[in-house]
Formats: sequence, C-alpha cells, structure tokens
Amino acid sequence: MTGTGLKDPSIRRSMTLFRAFLHEQDDPETCYALLARDAVDQVEAYDGPVAGRTVVDVGGGSGFFTEEFRRRGAHAHLFEPDVRELGGKPPEGTVIADGYLLPLSDGVADVTFSSNVLEHVADPQTFLSELVRVTRPGGLIYVSFTNWLSPWGGHEWAPWHYFGAERARARYRRRTGRPAKHTLGENLFAVHIGTTLRQVRARDDVTVVSARSRYWPFLAETVVKAPGIRELATWNLLLILRRCPP
Repeated sequence: MTGTGLKDPSIRRSMTLFRAFLHEQDDPETCYALLARDAVDQVEAYDGPVAGRTVVDVGGGSGFFTEEFRRRGAHAHLFEPDVRELGGKPPEGTVIADGYLLPLSDGVADVTFSSNVLEHVADPQTFLSELVRVTRPGGLIYVSFTNWLSPWGGHEWAPWHYFGAERARARYRRRTGRPAKHTLGENLFAVHIGTTLRQVRARDDVTVVSARSRYWPFLAETVVKAPGIRELATWNLLLILRRCPP
C-alpha cells in the first residue's frame, strides 16, 4: 500500500495514528509502518513525489521510514547512531553514524529526514546544522520532535514528567519492575517549541516552509502560533525547512 489515504490534518487521521500508537508495544510493525507511510505522505505533500530522489534518514531506528521511501522509488539511506535501535534486519546499506557528524559530502541529499530525534540530542542546533549541511540548496528538511511539555514529553514515563523527571522515572520502575529507557539529561532533553522556532527562524541557511503540529487534527499551523498554549497543545512539532542557496 502506498500512502495512508488519510487527509492531513483530519480527525480520522489523528485517531487512526493514535489507535496504532496504543499498540506500539504489542504490534510495533503495524504502528511504525503506518507512521512511516504518513510521514512520507507529508514529505510528498510539501515537495512532490520522492521517486528518484536521494533521501537521508537520520536516526531512523530500525528503518521503517527508509524502507517506505524506498518503496516509493527514492534512493533512501539510513544513518543511525545506536546499534540497539536497528532491530533484527535493518535496511541494506545502513550506516552507523552520529547525527552530529554525518559521513556525507555537503549538499548530497534532496530530502533530509529526521523523525522524533531532536529531543534525544544534547545540542539540537548542531544537529540541525548537520542536517542542513548535507541537504542541497533548494532541498527539503523534515524535522519532527516531541517537545518536553507535550503530554508525551516524558516518553514512556509521560505524563508524570509534569511532576518531575526523577519522580516519573521512579514511578515507572515501581509500576513495570524495570528501569525506564530514557533519562533526562542523558538520552532525553527538554526541548521547547518557542525556543526552537526562534533559533530556526534566526538561521540564514534555511527558510521555514511550515511549522505545524504533526498530529493535531485541525488548525495544525495555528496552534503553533499561540505562545504558551503551543507547548502543551502541539503534541509534536513538525518543521518543514528549505535549504537556502549559498
């Protein structure tokens, strides 16, 4: 199946994605395959068909996004820093590489893609600069992240992160009997929408095509324009950037 066939944004799309997310643990294949189709739909909505284009997927885990780009005819390549995230059968040609220093020449990608990675890096601006560097002038950069004050900002120990990270992690361990995967300040960082938007808009090497909620069912760009409210209501910020000519 190519694409989801779901209007973006729409209540039906948001509910379909949410229902799949509820089964992330027991049926990750269905969850992430749907999310990948939806994400590539978004890329194509802003930049046209990806067939024949070079796509760099940075931090794409086990490769669902890379595989979906390839299914649509793109020359997609996965760069993942953590071997543990690759799963049993990563896409052919996967490269173990740090997103801060990609082993790529300048401007090689038509599309640079990063889904839910920014909140896991200690220096988001350096990470973004590297995404920009490997994108050709006029190319598209897709970046989404779960902001800290989102109801899902604490990841597996959300929404208890609102009461403090350590308290939330302790609760998770009591409830599940195992330590949480994420630790604030180590592999999860408090990234905020307002700060990120100011930093991106101040750059002279990209233009912001869209800043919107990735999953919000209506007025996806409007909710991001409301300071304060957006930190809670956006859920997950999607930035569509265009690389400026040198």
